Amino acid sequence: MKGSFILEGAARLLLPWLVALSLVTFYRGHHLPGGGFIGGLLAASGFALIALGAGEGAARRALRVDPVGLMTCGLTVALVAALAGLFRGGGLLAGLWLPVWSLPLIGDVHLGTPMLFDFGVYLTVAGFALQVIFSLLEDAA
Repeated sequence: MKGSFILEGAARLLLPWLVALSLVTFYRGHHLPGGGFIGGLLAASGFALIALGAGEGAARRALRVDPVGLMTCGLTVALVAALAGLFRGGGLLAGLWLPVWSLPLIGDVHLGTPMLFDFGVYLTVAGFALQVIFSLLEDAA
């Protein structure tokens, strides 16, 4: 399926912005509304626009990894984050934290297993959404 050249051009311009917005939403959502689920959907929407404008093949080339691989990596990251607390003597999904960093433009950065779990959700949702979109476009062709 090939869309319009206007949509293709707009999608290529919007993709970096949508991916950046998805990462900001992921990070911000760790403490406020948003997080891995919404961030993953935003990331997938950028590649979905490319798929609609230039075709499924162009979107797969822009993604550079297989969506199933993204899902597998995301589930693995989430599982490691969930089990990390058990290995440190706590419970399942117990939060483990690194020391707080202070960065000039961002402020205090809190890194820990809850954020790692959210990142696993981000990758899993992005991979799943893209796999569904690519499958639908493949069937339509």
